[in-house]
Amino acid sequence: MEIPYDLLLKKAAAYSSKQEVCSADIEAKLQLWGADADQSEKIVSYLVEQKYIDNERFCSAFVNDKLRFNKWGKLKITQALRMKKIPDSLLERVFSEMDVSLYEQTLSELLRKKVREVKAASDYERRGKLLNFALQRGFEYDVADRLIKKMNL
Repeated sequence: MEIPYDLLLKKAAAYSSKQEVCSADIEAKLQLWGADADQSEKIVSYLVEQKYIDNERFCSAFVNDKLRFNKWGKLKITQALRMKKIPDSLLERVFSEMDVSLYEQTLSELLRKKVREVKAASDYERRGKLLNFALQRGFEYDVADRLIKKMNL
């Protein structure tokens, strides 16, 4: 049974009005709701045209949310956005606008908390565990290395 275009459009518009979403999120919802490929394409195009969906706005909000609340690094955020089919050109633009001082401050706070918990036989081992921790959170090696060196380990 084919679901009427108008009903799908209303559901998609309501869904995208409640939260910031990207076009891949809406496409997935439409598929779940039973829309065919043609309906899905038309609805996404309409919602982008009417500014219900804006991938750049979504990316900016996603990056800020994951950095501030989830304490994710750039690599982990990039991976999550690529899974949502966000183009690399948009990722580069959003990350170039990211607040570098907030990014480094976030990692620095995580490292300060983690250094108290880490059990290591030597400073070398502690430094390695802290680097591993930062990399698992998605932060770049060079940023983590520089901040750990500032901690005098």
